[in-house]
Amino acid sequence: MSTYLLVHGAWHSGEVWDRVVPLLTAAGHRVLAPSLTGHGDTAHLLTPDVGLDTYVDDVTGVILAADLTDVILVGHSFAGLVVSSVANRVPDRIGHLVYLDAMVPVDGETAVDVMPITATLIEAAAASGTPWRIPPLPELPAPHGLFGVTDPDDRAWVRGMLVDEPVRAYRQPVRLDDPAAAAIPRTHIHCVGLEVDGITRRPVPATQPNGTPAQVRELRSGHDCMVTVPDELAALLRTLG
Repeated sequence: MSTYLLVHGAWHSGEVWDRVVPLLTAAGHRVLAPSLTGHGDTAHLLTPDVGLDTYVDDVTGVILAADLTDVILVGHSFAGLVVSSVANRVPDRIGHLVYLDAMVPVDGETAVDVMPITATLIEAAAASGTPWRIPPLPELPAPHGLFGVTDPDDRAWVRGMLVDEPVRAYRQPVRLDDPAAAAIPRTHIHCVGLEVDGITRRPVPATQPNGTPAQVRELRSGHDCMVTVPDELAALLRTLG
């Protein structure tokens, strides 16, 4: 049995993993998919003071409260910053890092550094009546839909869980200063085939921080692959356990 801790990306909640969790648990694995502060059932706790450090506290708290070890820690999208920071904080408890179509930072970087297009979201928020809140990205014309989700029922489900994101989360830098974290194996999963103009991912270096060859896998899917291809994603994640 492996332990998977699935961390949702910006604007979403732990609910977005609802199609993947039962597939992993049916295979005998332990799976946790919490909602970060200000999302899901804690949406009422969203304030200007919520930021990347809050999210790192959330996930680290889950690991410590449940005394989890050898965790397969999966971060989707923006949560690449979150899982990187968690691994830096409790490297002895992480068995594998998975960057799921995710931002991959280096020490001292913010979300804006990793993906500069996010600066336009902060600028738009600054010009609004609530400058500390960044609303979810809008739905795009087909074939992109809402974060790559095009089925009408699925779009409605995803839209129902989306909340604003605090600007502080995009402006806080990661701290990756524990050499022990570099030893953790990594896998990068890229969603391909429905790329959006203006959103680019960094190339994955050929060598992982631990000195082994990079592990990059691909899923034919839009960004929210846990919604559109949960079976394929779960099967891929099971190969890491």
